[in-house]
Amino acid sequence: MSSGHKPPAPLPTKQQILDFVRDSKVPVGRREIARAFNIKGGDRTFLRGILKELKLEGELEDGRQRGERSGKKLGRPGSLPSVSVIEVIGPDTDGELLGRPLAWHGGDEPPKIFIVPDRGHAALGRNERVLAKLARNEDGSYEARVIRRIGAGGKRVVGVFRRPNRDNRGQRGIGGRIEPTDRRDKSTYEAESDATMDAEDGELVVIDVLPAKRHGLPQARVIERVGRIDEPRAFSLIAIHTHDIPVEFPPEAVAEAEAAQPVSLGQRTDLRPIPLVTIDGADARDFDDAVWAEPDPDPANQGGWHAVVAIADVAWYVRQGHALDRAARKRGNSVYFPDRVVPMLPEALSNDLCSLRPKEDRACMAVHLWFDRDGNKRGHRFVRGLMRSAARLTYEQVQGAIEGRTDDATDTLLDGVIKPLYGVFRALLNDRERRGTLELDVPERKAVLDADGRVQAIERRQRLDSHRVIEELMIAANVAAAETLERVRQPCMYRIHDSPSPEKIENVRGFLDELGYRLAKPIQFTQILSQAAGRPEAGLISEVILRTQSLAVYSPDNIGHFGLALRRYAHFTSPIRRYADLLVHRALIAGLGLGEGGLDPARPEDFVAMGEALSGCERRAVSAERDAADRYVASFLAARVGETFPGRINGVTRFGLFVTLAETGADGLVPISTLPRDYYDHDERSHRLVGRATGREYKLGEKVEVRLREADPATGGLLFELLDGADADVMTDGAVRPGRPSGGRAARPLGRSGRPKPGKRPGKGPRPGASKGARRKR
Repeated sequence: MSSGHKPPAPLPTKQQILDFVRDSKVPVGRREIARAFNIKGGDRTFLRGILKELKLEGELEDGRQRGERSGKKLGRPGSLPSVSVIEVIGPDTDGELLGRPLAWHGGDEPPKIFIVPDRGHAALGRNERVLAKLARNEDGSYEARVIRRIGAGGKRVVGVFRRPNRDNRGQRGIGGRIEPTDRRDKSTYEAESDATMDAEDGELVVIDVLPAKRHGLPQARVIERVGRIDEPRAFSLIAIHTHDIPVEFPPEAVAEAEAAQPVSLGQRTDLRPIPLVTIDGADARDFDDAVWAEPDPDPANQGGWHAVVAIADVAWYVRQGHALDRAARKRGNSVYFPDRVVPMLPEALSNDLCSLRPKEDRACMAVHLWFDRDGNKRGHRFVRGLMRSAARLTYEQVQGAIEGRTDDATDTLLDGVIKPLYGVFRALLNDRERRGTLELDVPERKAVLDADGRVQAIERRQRLDSHRVIEELMIAANVAAAETLERVRQPCMYRIHDSPSPEKIENVRGFLDELGYRLAKPIQFTQILSQAAGRPEAGLISEVILRTQSLAVYSPDNIGHFGLALRRYAHFTSPIRRYADLLVHRALIAGLGLGEGGLDPARPEDFVAMGEALSGCERRAVSAERDAADRYVASFLAARVGETFPGRINGVTRFGLFVTLAETGADGLVPISTLPRDYYDHDERSHRLVGRATGREYKLGEKVEVRLREADPATGGLLFELLDGADADVMTDGAVRPGRPSGGRAARPLGRSGRPKPGKRPGKGPRPGASKGARRKR
């Protein structure tokens, strides 16, 4: 007979306990496990033993291993606590808001966290931190419900990780220190041993700066390991991470690009009989524009020209609102470094279907242009076509051919293609000169790399007539696009360039007066540049006029383009690498009824917000490219510290002189503290430093001889010292000679009269042992 008592429940196996913990959406403790398996009394000792074994085997983690104060809750390795602080990292390609754990003690990559929108509060912003309740999904991701907002997160910094030396290793749990790669950031950051992600000494890392403590160095945690600082291609990686440039494409965008297929003729205009050619740099990999020209056969246009500019039809493949479009919009443009390109579109499009490769059929948007003998445009017409490039030519090949040095590629194209292109170019130059386009002679430099990515030379970029042929045809096509969009009443993303501000005009007028040039109004810049051509001050005048110019930006509100002297202008010719051009293509397709891929009237774009965003992307790209170039130059010069170089002063500031080297075009700083002993006042209007006691002047454009004191590839910074008079006070290592005073603060600005502006004398008083009137060296 039954005694009336239930038999004890069988004890669970180790695997059953492990499965229960793993299947739970939130971490659980011994109490929850015991309740689930009806474990009571003395059997709890058995449970403690099983759980200890699972932790030792690495199958489970307690709360402390996950960064919680309490170790009672258990979860799978790499799991997150049920309540945690997370940081918003922005929406994904589908618009879902993502976050990342502020403290992550798991593997290399934290799990994905989807933040549930809180309808009762304002939208969360990027880098904002929140306390959230987390629930684990079956795929390993988490769903977060916001409990409360905490505030904005710390700034991100890229730096070089340094392990502590033996003396302070382990001190206060120090895991390492981080030296920023941004030369403007003078801080050194400290990461505790559990916040280094096991970074190695000399490794590039991205850190999150933590809230400041009252004492000691600023605290940080490593959130990403980038690579070794001594690797040749590290300089581009620094720029990419510093400027937060997207590198990886979402899988959906890559899938769309790889699924794309070549187009057939269909309703397109067949341009394949026209021998269009691409003309690009020797190292170009994507070819998004092709050109062709002929003498206009119209008897009414004697001496005139007919040209065709064909551009890759990116709008056919990148449709508004799709994954590819979202990815391209986020990037805004391609970014070009000496060793790599970060493209706006995946390689399946940028280097294949949208690249106008020779002897292959390609979809295109093309414009026919007709000019008279003086370069005046008589008319234009856009078509959506199918083309086949006759040849892929380089600028050097085309220039050589027009100068009589043909090769196998250019010999058969010289008379029928190349010479007519130069004919159009000469006609367009007439129109350019009539408009008064600014022609600023500002040389560009490029780093020449070997097969391992190391800098072999810094060279000046050639400026050939073949470059200008393409430039003039592209400008003409861009103008035609803007005019057409106005005519068909479609939104246009103009490329606008405002005239210089009155303040800048006044400053440059005074400077030009001293050189003997008279400037009444900005339109005379072109005349002054023509007058200065061939004279020693020509480069200096170009530089000063360049500094007066506003930035060109994107906007749906047209104010014209001051630099090109055009009333309307838009970018149409590079949709592979600029999103603004893609918008113009879509508007043309919609306005001219050219088929699929036009602007969707059911999904109108906010062109104002888009213009601001694209202008920001462009500034980001320019800054990143410049920063990377500076680091390559510093790397090239690092082995030449102590050598002397001829240069020219290209910047005069209150804290020193910027000098550009004649050999490499490298820019570096001569600190004011290293100049010969004197007080120096900064004459901003005349771009000069003036010594009060000696009357010594250092002014913009002056030729100088400098010694390289320091070249830091990590920051791209160069420090020089002047040789003319510098050796009297400063030694080659920058140390002050015995008996000389140390360098002082920045120079005082001068007023309009040329006298120092009112204010206290620089410095806090006479140096020890000096007379009351003695001056510190500035």
